Amino acid sequence: MQVDISPMQENQRLGWDRFATDHGNGCPYQLSAWTEVIARSYSHDTDYFIATIARGGSELKLAHVNEASESRPDSIGDNTVLGILPLVHIEHWLFGNSLVSMPFCDAGGVLSTDGRVERMLVEHGLRSADALHVPVLELRQYHPLACLDDEGFCGEASQHGQREVQAVPGWRVAAIAGDKVRMLLGLPGDPDALMQSFKAKLRSQIRKPIKDGLTVKVGGVDLLDDFYGVFAANMRDLGSPVHSKRFIRQVLLRFAEKASIFVVYGKSVPMACSLTLGFNGTLSNPWASALRRYSEFAPNMLLYWAMLEYACRQGYRTFDFGRSTLDEGTYRFKEQWGAKPAPLYWYKFSRNGRSSSEGASASRWMIRASECWKRLPVPVTRVLGPKIRRYISL
Repeated sequence: MQVDISPMQENQRLGWDRFATDHGNGCPYQLSAWTEVIARSYSHDTDYFIATIARGGSELKLAHVNEASESRPDSIGDNTVLGILPLVHIEHWLFGNSLVSMPFCDAGGVLSTDGRVERMLVEHGLRSADALHVPVLELRQYHPLACLDDEGFCGEASQHGQREVQAVPGWRVAAIAGDKVRMLLGLPGDPDALMQSFKAKLRSQIRKPIKDGLTVKVGGVDLLDDFYGVFAANMRDLGSPVHSKRFIRQVLLRFAEKASIFVVYGKSVPMACSLTLGFNGTLSNPWASALRRYSEFAPNMLLYWAMLEYACRQGYRTFDFGRSTLDEGTYRFKEQWGAKPAPLYWYKFSRNGRSSSEGASASRWMIRASECWKRLPVPVTRVLGPKIRRYISL
């Protein structure tokens, strides 16, 4: 069977999304609407490659999304999509030049029917990076790449744990897994049953803000202003540039039936907030924030309980608390709810072993920059933050 890999056409979006949804190992960050979110928010080029059964037994071909051929009739049926690979090109003189799947998210990467197609898509991504003169390809996966075990794809491990990619000369790959995990909690159908499963201390911590009169609203774009006020202030306190308000708005608009905003109020004052995305029985929480000056009221506890209660009532089977580092503060916070770690597999392919974003000096510079950022007024960070954040793929 010959395989055709080409840029996704507009009339293939439905087939792409059906494949991501029905596959079983797909994630919300692989849906095609992210092309519009990222393009409209940050103007990055996107390369969304789709693998299909080739017509007429034609050979595998390489095409760049900006050089796509004329739109062909939609041939995407239930059994003809073999794999997908979303890529975003991020280039900046200071923050580096890379193709990433997916930036700003925990995962994305390759999704395929088997190891052969997976391998072809990875090789295709590497050749695309070569064509664009991009030195780094990052693939973020919920599951390890099976193709790295295929004979002939990678050579022997080097002294730094990297392996030469034999199929595409000049590239090396290193897998990063172990310390970065996502925290998952299985949910019962009844939120009361979930509450009873918590330890007495946790139940008391949840009830405290309720007794103190804190309330929660769940909505969409209508709550964006309140969400962003808390989000921007919290990111400043963390020393990190904030996403643009336009980016959050685009997520809400492009995933209108899947995305929700939660805001905790104390006497009409926003104290904590979060954004959730629903996909295939899992409610994920990619962004959450709380204002430190209100920590005595524990709005964060009510915020997370509100999301969990909502997830149960909406029929979700799993709640994804998002990415954490093992044994750090956010990890322990999520662990107390009963969440269990699931490893994240992040692969970095580098041209000739080079990466423009690596090195101890870069890490020290980032630490100093973060400390300086914490001292800036929030209004200033709301203006400058998005101009920087768009180039930081984490």
